Amino acid sequence: MVYGVTMRPAHSRRAFLGLAAAAISSAVAACSKLTRSAGGAAGTPSPSRRGPVSENSLAGDPHWNIRHLGARNAMIGYAGQASVLPGEAITLYASTTARSFTVSAFRMGWYGGDLARLLWRSGTVPGHRQHKPVVISPTNTVEARWEPSLTVPTHGWPEGSYLLRLDAESGAQRFVPVTVRSASTTGKIVIKNGIETWQAYNAWGGYDLYHGPGGAADYSNRSLAVSLDRPYDANGAFMFLYHERKLIELAERLGLPVAYVTGMDIDADPHLLDGASALFSLGHDEYWTPPERAHVTAARNAGVNIAFLGANCMFRRTRLASTRLGERRLVICYKTSYLQDPMYGKHNALVTSDWREPPNQDPESSLTGTLYESNPTDADFVVASPDAWMFAGTGVAKGTRFTGLVGIEYDRVNPGAPVERPIQILSHSPLTCRGVNSYSDSAYYTHRGGAGVFNAGTMRWVASFGGLHAFGLNRRTAAFTKATTANLLRGFADGPAAAKHPAHDNLDAMQEWAGDPIAAQHNLWPPVVL
Repeated sequence: MVYGVTMRPAHSRRAFLGLAAAAISSAVAACSKLTRSAGGAAGTPSPSRRGPVSENSLAGDPHWNIRHLGARNAMIGYAGQASVLPGEAITLYASTTARSFTVSAFRMGWYGGDLARLLWRSGTVPGHRQHKPVVISPTNTVEARWEPSLTVPTHGWPEGSYLLRLDAESGAQRFVPVTVRSASTTGKIVIKNGIETWQAYNAWGGYDLYHGPGGAADYSNRSLAVSLDRPYDANGAFMFLYHERKLIELAERLGLPVAYVTGMDIDADPHLLDGASALFSLGHDEYWTPPERAHVTAARNAGVNIAFLGANCMFRRTRLASTRLGERRLVICYKTSYLQDPMYGKHNALVTSDWREPPNQDPESSLTGTLYESNPTDADFVVASPDAWMFAGTGVAKGTRFTGLVGIEYDRVNPGAPVERPIQILSHSPLTCRGVNSYSDSAYYTHRGGAGVFNAGTMRWVASFGGLHAFGLNRRTAAFTKATTANLLRGFADGPAAAKHPAHDNLDAMQEWAGDPIAAQHNLWPPVVL
């Protein structure tokens, strides 16, 4: 087969992503200070006499964000449930060096520019330091086997993505993310929280799916399974804040009907996406189980539109298992050690290698439209199809460039892998990665079942929406990506997009190279031809 991926130590990828995280961490910490629009001042609209006030017309709280992390273990915690239905309780496990702490629950959205609404606040909770985590062999799985600290009620909470902020008496703070999920997605845009990927990169306790306690070079001692029964590292919600929150802000600002789920919810329920207008997969959604892929593919075939607003989506095949706290709280992924996977030779469709690799090759491009190629890169986004419907009103022309929008990982339309037709390449961005000159592509295809499918082809798409000035991203880029995404949100909210917004196939004209240029050390340019 001509498709493939550069065979390289996986720890190098973690190292590059870690450098990127360090570069933007200060910007993420200040995301609550984004400039408000003229209509988003302190006075929120008063309730209408004609009907109930919409969720995002309610008063927000601009002070939702963390201001002081404190020492690494000064205030940490995790939830016993990744997602709950409204009214179901959340069990919170917390550890602190302070005498007491409080918990505040914030629903993320628009709220006139405040970006979050305070739904609930606990009383003062006695604090204590819980036991050290255990490391379970042979998978190097870290678990914090703590006693429950308190129960958080969710009666009256609207569906959405929530951050529980833990505030220690000492001033130290951490987030615990929770999804209050939608029981029905009919007629709604579905926003997916990528919990499996969050956990894959969560190095709390010294291990994640990329390395062990020795850091980036300690690939051989990495976890082969990671547990949700532990806190997240950093501020507790880094990947959500960087890759996902800004899309939620935009969708709710537009006033569109939105549903909220996790990838694990999609895995569990083959009918969860029935009747949905669209599914939005956000900036970094790398880890997928076979049931989740099957359920999303079935939804697409039934006319549910999909937007992949990132790169490297659905690259790793995973398997879910139970922990002492419940079902689907263990993410298993052997990656390059798939020969050690207990399913190998018994049920190869469940072996946790990369989706495109043996023993059951099934490249992600048959659903995503593009194929992950490599990292790291930093390049301009170059428009190839300015007349595409999602670019309406952006003023772009063929060859318009947006500095730094492509990176740190990227996809390309690769005709050597399964590709749905018609497919329209929207951007064709020359870049250099690992010493090879290649391209990143964004693309849009339409399916015979009626769905439209968009893929941004770069991991920085959602991050570029504003409040971040690393990598050369600026207000001009933010205006373009937000306007394009708003067009996608509105267009996909109308139901199956293929008839109204057909893809105009240009794959043959683009002369894409079938194969892996990075592995082959094969330059795809110059010349650059659009």
